[in-house]
Amino acid sequence: MLEGFIENLASYLLNLSGGSLIWVSFYAGLFVALMTSLGAMVAIFAKKIPEGGVDFSLSFAAGVMIVASFTSLILPGIESAGFLPVGVGIALGVLLIYAVDRLLPHEHLVRGYEGPKGMKEKLRKVWLLIFAMIIHNLPEGLAVGTSLIYNLEVGLVTAIAIGIQDFPEGTVVSLPLAVIQKKSLGPVLVGILSGLAEMVMVVIGALFFTAFSSVLPYGLGLAGGAMLYVTIKEMIPEIYGEEKNQTLVTLGFFAGFYVMLLLDSSLG
Repeated sequence: MLEGFIENLASYLLNLSGGSLIWVSFYAGLFVALMTSLGAMVAIFAKKIPEGGVDFSLSFAAGVMIVASFTSLILPGIESAGFLPVGVGIALGVLLIYAVDRLLPHEHLVRGYEGPKGMKEKLRKVWLLIFAMIIHNLPEGLAVGTSLIYNLEVGLVTAIAIGIQDFPEGTVVSLPLAVIQKKSLGPVLVGILSGLAEMVMVVIGALFFTAFSSVLPYGLGLAGGAMLYVTIKEMIPEIYGEEKNQTLVTLGFFAGFYVMLLLDSSLG
């Protein structure tokens, strides 16, 4: 059933875009941006979010990203071009996000501020939170765009899975601001901005690896390595950092894990 849905969706989007994968990537990017924005709207009702909801949402996203890193990016890259280019790409992806993580000031819900010390007092908290979500969204968008160029159906599965976990992520990034500015549209705008950043990366990834298809295996590794770094370095420490709701967090992780595995297996 799922396999037929993905095939029909791929055929529909190709017809809609006149056979252009760049336009398909635009639609995929629009989808993940919309899901992030819808999640941000939930933050308006912050008082009604159940306890542990943020932890479950982040852990769900981590489960999706771990599986997607391998099934949509790293393993397909190895199957098509061997270990070496994908291995190099993974290292480049880790180094890229490491550099962004060190140079771009941002703030986490649990671990607090990271980045150049001199920027901590110069930027408002809202911008620090936006930058943190952009760091998360860059590899996600790149993963969708790259996997679409590698294989349309694999890319659509990746886009759907990333979109599903972007909904709670949009809530998470907007929640701290919603608690402070209860009657403001600021939380929604933050979510929309982070979703647009991800959409841009989807299109950039598709454009780049369409123009330079010979380095696509490196790109698959790079996107996979970047997502693994964000998940292991940023998300998992964040969700376990408060040492509470650990059972809920673990359940959230495996829920995301199984959702991505199910979507991936739909391709047979």
